[in-house]
Amino acid sequence: MPPRIALIVNPTSGKGAGAAMGEEATRRLRQACHEVIDVSGTSYEAAHARAAAALADGVDTLVVVGGDGMVHLGVNLCAETSVRLGVVAAGTGNDFANHLGLPVRDPTAAVGVILAGVTRAIDAGRVSAVSAVSGEVRWFGGVLGAGFDAVVAARAARMRWPRGAMRYNLAIARELPVFRPIPYVVELDGQRLQTRAMLVAVANTSSFGGGMKVCPDADVADGLFDVLIVHELSMPAFLRVFPKVFSGTHVGHRAVEIRRARRVRLEAPGIHAQADGEPVAALPLDIEVVPAALTVAVPDPEGSR
Repeated sequence: MPPRIALIVNPTSGKGAGAAMGEEATRRLRQACHEVIDVSGTSYEAAHARAAAALADGVDTLVVVGGDGMVHLGVNLCAETSVRLGVVAAGTGNDFANHLGLPVRDPTAAVGVILAGVTRAIDAGRVSAVSAVSGEVRWFGGVLGAGFDAVVAARAARMRWPRGAMRYNLAIARELPVFRPIPYVVELDGQRLQTRAMLVAVANTSSFGGGMKVCPDADVADGLFDVLIVHELSMPAFLRVFPKVFSGTHVGHRAVEIRRARRVRLEAPGIHAQADGEPVAALPLDIEVVPAALTVAVPDPEGSR
């Protein structure tokens, strides 16, 4: 019986490149005698439901074609299961793929990685609302943000124009003049900290937002989060610090603190968190790293030697 692969494609990712990359990935997987089941849906919820049914029916691998939002969907389906996650990175940011050294905007190479069969077990973040009674959790593979980034992401989601990275950049420009420091309670492995801050990010990987290196030393296999806190700054000072996040040099600023923890609780009034670029839930949230929760198809490290 040929290996069974469920495939989810976001056709709009990468400014519309996702559709063609999905077709190419499907063709190459079928050429390799894999059974490919397209479980793409018209919405996140629809794709999740179709993919979950396929996984329950014995699928070996879930392949997502798109950006970090599609990775987020894949992580939520594959975490703490035996199903491996394959990524055909087709987005504008691709932070998760870049962190793991996966091919970007190259479906041929990405399928080659999946077919090679090399995998890596990595950590994943598990999120639950403090007030939740249903036991429902969300997972993330990259970075959860709850501050300026989440406010910008929410503004960008409401905008219909422009598309791609420019929409996020425009949302930043519109949010900066009105943004104010946020009062947080941040609990790290039981240690409680109260502060006013511009941003708090809980990082499993090093970057988000298309290359913002919020926690340059984050490691997906160390069993710990890197937690970034950008403490209160004047807006002129924040404007000087913020661009440094793309090079990772912000970490030397006096207002920037990075700590490591296994369990994090975030509290802040009126703030909704985002993870992997997708909306998650309103604070307060409990966030826990689960070691080796996710199996991902990765390049063969011997192949580069």
